[in-house]
Amino acid sequence: MSATYRALASVVMLIGFYVVALLQLAAVVALGVWLFGHTSGVITGKLLLPLVVALGAVGVGMWKAIRTKNEPAPGLILDERAAPQLWATVRELATAVGTRAPDEIRLVPEVNAAVGEQSKLLGLVAGRRTLYLGLPLLQAMRIDQLRSVLAHELGHYSGRHTRLGGVAYRGRVAIGETIERISPRNPIGWVFKGYAMLYLMVDNAASRRQELEADRASVALAGTEAATSALRTLPALDAAWGFYMRRYVEPGWSAGLAPDDLFGGFAHLLQARRDEIDELRENAPEGTPSRWDTHPPIGVRVAAMTSVPPTAAGADDRPAWILLADVAGAGRALQSLVVEHGSRRLLPWPEFVAESVAAGVQRQADGIYRAAGRFTGTAGPGLPTVLELVRAGRLGEFAEQFFGGATREEAAVAFAGPMETLLDNAAVRAGRARWQLSWSGPAQLVGPAGEPWDLAEVAKLAVAPESLDEALARLAALGIDVAGATVVQARASARDADLIGGLANIKIDGREHDVLVLDNGLVLIPDPGKAGEGEKRLTALVGSVPVAELAARHPYLPYEEITSVEVRREVPLKATLTLFDGRTVQMQELMASEFLEKRSRDTLLTVFRRING
Repeated sequence: MSATYRALASVVMLIGFYVVALLQLAAVVALGVWLFGHTSGVITGKLLLPLVVALGAVGVGMWKAIRTKNEPAPGLILDERAAPQLWATVRELATAVGTRAPDEIRLVPEVNAAVGEQSKLLGLVAGRRTLYLGLPLLQAMRIDQLRSVLAHELGHYSGRHTRLGGVAYRGRVAIGETIERISPRNPIGWVFKGYAMLYLMVDNAASRRQELEADRASVALAGTEAATSALRTLPALDAAWGFYMRRYVEPGWSAGLAPDDLFGGFAHLLQARRDEIDELRENAPEGTPSRWDTHPPIGVRVAAMTSVPPTAAGADDRPAWILLADVAGAGRALQSLVVEHGSRRLLPWPEFVAESVAAGVQRQADGIYRAAGRFTGTAGPGLPTVLELVRAGRLGEFAEQFFGGATREEAAVAFAGPMETLLDNAAVRAGRARWQLSWSGPAQLVGPAGEPWDLAEVAKLAVAPESLDEALARLAALGIDVAGATVVQARASARDADLIGGLANIKIDGREHDVLVLDNGLVLIPDPGKAGEGEKRLTALVGSVPVAELAARHPYLPYEEITSVEVRREVPLKATLTLFDGRTVQMQELMASEFLEKRSRDTLLTVFRRING
């Protein structure tokens, strides 16, 4: 199918959306006329109101689709001075594939490359072209691999694939906005969901063919080895970026910190973990074809690439980042454009990691200290509270809650692990140790002169009454004051919590609430609004602000404060939550209650079973 036919198919499918909407409007009008002639006006109004509301949603979707502009994504615009070699390479490849070079190149933070065109008149008139190039690609790839990526993207231009960008974008906006606004129980919504599936099948099939066409340009200009290895590098690099964000960036980010060189840190990680990333690339999944994918699976694309006649393209194993005049400066400039730091403190990587790991260890210690406070009735618990349990021979009794199924003796021995966390925290709190950055593995605890500190053996001594004094002596010799290690956060918060469910219009102690189910507690939102709009209200609520902020605004009940749950009825739910301080909370689902997603009640029941052990 040529680009012209694909353009026609996309236009026809978008027109079809409007035709379906007009046909349904005509059907509703005809139904209204018939009902008005055979029933009362009140009955006619009640029957037609949901359909009219749904058609109003269709009108909003259409209006938004017509007015929406496919604006360029944010990124750092690279001019000739910032990337002379990159621009030269792009122009060379554009000439080779027989197309006009892009008008601008934007550096973006994604593990991806893409092209866009602000065409006019449904793609009949060419527009301004933008090439988006992910900085992680430049940091990780060889020049010949990057050339294959650039050739692929420019192949979309030569195949006139980008001319349809505006049409496809508006079609998806129109359908998405419409379905989002129509209740899933409305028959008009059923029709549009069916059409949406057909639209996506046609549009995605065209997209997959375009990707295979662009791959041929990639092989022709960069060679088979560069093209296939670049393709296999993408999922490995995507996994590395995800790992980097989760393990290095997010812990400090949630603690109110930010690294001053986000992309420079990723470059260090790539260098330190090169062997791991190479292994990921070699074991990249082949993938399974699906009609809902916009890209063919890697296995299909690699097979198609190897079937293209080989070319004389030479290898170039130089790092791709040399195509920028100053890759480090570009990374910092990009960070300033696309990362909202808010009130977070910007720190160099060594200090960022030291403080973020220390904050994480403190949170773990606080959880143990709060548990010790509940167990002993101690206000302001800390390491001395836990050590007193050891001396009194009650550690096993206390530690049972952390090791399900273990005997008291086994729990006491196993508590050496949590005890090491408490001692690490005490060493940092005393200013005797700090966490040292490592790009090749976890951060290491080091002493005043940077020497490795391992308190595991001391922790083993500290969990037994007969060796506790020896452990305390060793800690004192290291300059660690155990009395200074106390709880910082006296009550658990929803920081770093994930949303796992939601129930609307649930009675809590006789008063209606919306309840957000997090992985570490319940957010109780009193007097939420009338029933019948609960699902929509919950969806809007969780999409507006982070759940941690919602937990700060409304009553929050951490699971660690619930000692047991009596479920008197599962459907509709009726339960009594007993707290450690002796209070009880009554929870009752109403007939008009709604869920954020259909398994929310089951999720909450699973949480209750876990609390009960």
